[in-house]
Amino acid sequence: MEMEISFPGGKKVDSHFKGFNVHTDQPQKAGGEGTAPSPTELFLASIGTCAGYFAMIFCDKRKLNTKGLKMKVDFQANRKTYMIENIVVKITLPPDFPEKYKDALIKAVDLCHVKKHFTDPPEFEYLTAIAE
Repeated sequence: MEMEISFPGGKKVDSHFKGFNVHTDQPQKAGGEGTAPSPTELFLASIGTCAGYFAMIFCDKRKLNTKGLKMKVDFQANRKTYMIENIVVKITLPPDFPEKYKDALIKAVDLCHVKKHFTDPPEFEYLTAIAE
């Protein structure tokens, strides 16, 4: 599979894949216009949406009410390196969520494929080519 990356101007960098376009921009304090999420913010969004998918599937399989189910992704970054050092996924459960499923839900959310890339990271390779 291949994803195309384009440079529409300024600090914007976009990706194009399977008919979808994902726009990014840097915050104004980093020289961008702040018109779209930064790549790091999209990275965090991918963790949250992946974890959310697994929570939804867990509830659907057990026919559990998801009205009121919410998630938040909180994170702390190192002030010197700007690297994210801690990510906390906060799950708000519906009032009628069965106590017996709380630990199992957390285990299901922990199956997030995006998160699993931290424990088994891919190898990176960089190639260059001259435009024709």
